[in-house]
Amino acid sequence: MTSPDPILQVTDLQVSFPTESGILDAVRGVDLTIGPGRCTAIVGESGSGKSVTSLSIMGLLPDSADVSGSIRFRGSELTGLDDRHMSEIRGSEMSMIFQDPLTALTPVYTVGDQIVEALRAHTTMPRTNAQKRATELLELVGIPDPARRMRAFPHELSGGMRQRVVIAIAIANDPALIIADEPTTALDVTIQAQVMDLLATIRRETGAALLLITHDLGLVAGTADDVAVMYAGRVVERAGADDLYVTPRMPYTVGLLASIPRIDREHGGPLVPIPGQPPVLIDVDDACPFAPRCPAAVAECTASEPGLAAIDADHLSACHRSGAITGVGDIDGEPIFTPSEIDTEITDTPAESDRDVVLRVRGLTKEFPILTGLLRRRIGSVYAVDGLDFDVHKGETMAIVGESGSGKTTTLLEILRAEPGTTGKVEIAGADFSTLKGRALRSARKAVQIVFQDPMGSLNPRMTVHDIIAEPLRAYRDSTRDIDGRVAELMGLVGLDPAHAARFPAAFSGGQRQRIGIARALAVNPTLIVLDEPVSALDVSIQASVINLLDRLKREVGVAYLFVAHDLSVVRHLSDRVAVMYLGRFVEIGTTADVFDRPAHPYTKALLSAIPVPDPVLERTRERIVLTGELPSPSARPGGCAFHNRCPLRPTLPESDQKACISEVPALHPVVSGSDHRHACHFADRSVPVTPAPSL
Repeated sequence: MTSPDPILQVTDLQVSFPTESGILDAVRGVDLTIGPGRCTAIVGESGSGKSVTSLSIMGLLPDSADVSGSIRFRGSELTGLDDRHMSEIRGSEMSMIFQDPLTALTPVYTVGDQIVEALRAHTTMPRTNAQKRATELLELVGIPDPARRMRAFPHELSGGMRQRVVIAIAIANDPALIIADEPTTALDVTIQAQVMDLLATIRRETGAALLLITHDLGLVAGTADDVAVMYAGRVVERAGADDLYVTPRMPYTVGLLASIPRIDREHGGPLVPIPGQPPVLIDVDDACPFAPRCPAAVAECTASEPGLAAIDADHLSACHRSGAITGVGDIDGEPIFTPSEIDTEITDTPAESDRDVVLRVRGLTKEFPILTGLLRRRIGSVYAVDGLDFDVHKGETMAIVGESGSGKTTTLLEILRAEPGTTGKVEIAGADFSTLKGRALRSARKAVQIVFQDPMGSLNPRMTVHDIIAEPLRAYRDSTRDIDGRVAELMGLVGLDPAHAARFPAAFSGGQRQRIGIARALAVNPTLIVLDEPVSALDVSIQASVINLLDRLKREVGVAYLFVAHDLSVVRHLSDRVAVMYLGRFVEIGTTADVFDRPAHPYTKALLSAIPVPDPVLERTRERIVLTGELPSPSARPGGCAFHNRCPLRPTLPESDQKACISEVPALHPVVSGSDHRHACHFADRSVPVTPAPSL
C-alpha cells in the first residue's frame, strides 16, 4: 500500500535578511514533509528559525527577505508566487493560528464579522449563509452561546475564547494545512488542553495536516507524530515523536529534554541548562554551530558542519558523534549534560517550625466597587481577593497557582502595597504593613522586593546595568557601603560578569536580563522576594538556569520567595508549599508533595491533569479531568462553592449533595485531622470522573 501524497513538501529552504552587520542567514536548508492528517512539530530556542520557516510557507515574509529552495503545497510550487496568488491559497487551502490572538484579531470588528470575512473572501457564499456558518464554527470550537458571541468584539472575550475564534477563522474554509505558531503560549493550562484537544479533533475529522511551532516539549509529546528540532537555522534532528524522546541522537535535543522541569517527578536536584547562547547567523563558519555549547564536542566538530544524516529508519541527526549517543543522552556510559552538585551544607535547612515567619497574611481582602450611571453610584462590589490567610517562612518558597483571573497577581500587589479597598493584615519581617504610612511604610518596604515576568519591560533601557542594580541602594540612601563593590558582588552572585556593568540591558540575552532583575531585587538584602511569573517568557534552557539560580540563592542567602506561576512543572521543582487559588480564595493548600501527589480538590486535580508531560507514551495514555467553560468573572461569582458550575464532580453527585455545592460555601479544612494539607470541597472524598486522552 503506497502512502498518500504529502500535503506539504519543503526542500532546501533558505531565507536570509540584509542587516547593517551583513547578511543574516535565518533559515539554512530546511527539509520538511507533512502528510494528510499528520502533525509535525518544529521545536527549538528563540532565534532558531522556527517562525521564519512557517512565515516562508505562508508567504508572509517582508519584501527584504531572500527566499530560495522549494515549497510544494499539494504538488504546486509556492516559492516565487506573488502576493495575489498566495492570497488565493492563504485562508482557504492553508491557514495559520498566531501566538497572540488579541493582535491577530481586528479590534474594531466583531468576531462574527471577521469569521464572515474569512468565508466570503474565498467563496461566493451569501452573507446570510456565511453568518449562519460562522455561528456553527463558533459552536464547533466550543464557545458558549455562539449567536450572542457573534456580536462581541475581541476585547470582550477571554484569552482562551479569542484563541478559539482564531481557530474558527483558520478552519472556516476546511484547509488542508494548518500552521499553529505557539498557539497556547499565552493561555492557562486548562484552556491549553482544550485548544490542543480541539486541534486533534479537527485533524481527525477533516484530515488536515498540522505544522506546530512551539518550545513546549510536553505539548509536542501529546500532539505530534513527527518532530523536527531546529538550531541555528537548520533542522539538526528529525524523527518520530516516540523515537525522539526515548533515543535522542543530537546533543542539542538531549539538552532541551534535560532542561525541562517535570510535573511527574519530585525535585531531584538542579535542572540541566544548556550553557552559552545560540550563535548570530551572520558569516556562519563551516563548523557545527552547537559546538561552543556542546560538552561532547571534539576536534571534528569545529572542522566541518555535519549534514543531516540517517541514523536508522526515519531518524536523522546532524552530529558527528550521533552513532556514539545511546539511551536518553549518554556517550561511553556518561551523560552528555551533567547537573551541578548541590552544596549539602546549604541544602540542610531547619524544619519549618524552627524558621522565622517573614510574611504573615490574615484576612486579606481586596474589594473593587461596581459603579454605574452618570453620578457613578455604587451598586455592588467585586472581591478580587477574599479572606486569605497564610504564612511564609525564612528560606521557603510559597507558590500561588490558578488560572488567569483567579486573583494571584492582585494578591501579590496587595502584599506589596496596601491601598483603599484592602482589608486584613499583612506583616513582613515583623512590620504591620496595614497600619504603616508615609516614611515608615517606605522604610519597611525595603524588606520585600519583586522580580517581574518580562525582564526587558522591567529594566530601564536608558540605564546601565550598574545603575539599575544600584538604584535600590540609592533610593534607600544606603551610603554605609561601597555601592560599586556591592554591584560587583551582586552580579557575581547571580552569574553575571561584573566587567559588563557599564553595558545597557539591550546588550544582554533574556535570561541575563532576568538575572539583572534578580540582582536588583537582592540589592537591599530583603527577607522576601515576590516572583511574578519570572521564567514564563524564557526559553526552556534559559528557564532552567534561572530556576537553578533562584533555588541556589534561597539556600545561600536564606531569602524567602512568594511565587506566582501558571506552569505547575516549574512550581513543583521550585516550591516548598503550594496554594491553589480560584476566584479570590484558596481552595487547597499544603506542601508541594501533598498537593501534587495527593490532590484533594477537583480543581487541583483538573489543573494537574492538564499539565503536559514530555513523554509521548505517558502523555497519550494518561487519564484527564476535563473542565468545561472558563473562569467566571469575579463580578458574577456563583453562589455556594464558586467552582460548582465547572466542577466535573458535582453532576455525578446525588441531588441533595448538589444543593450543598450550590448553596453552601466550603471552608478550608484538613484532609486528615491535624494535617497542614487543607482543601475547600464538600465532597473531596468522592472520585472525580476522568476521560482518556484524545486519540490522534
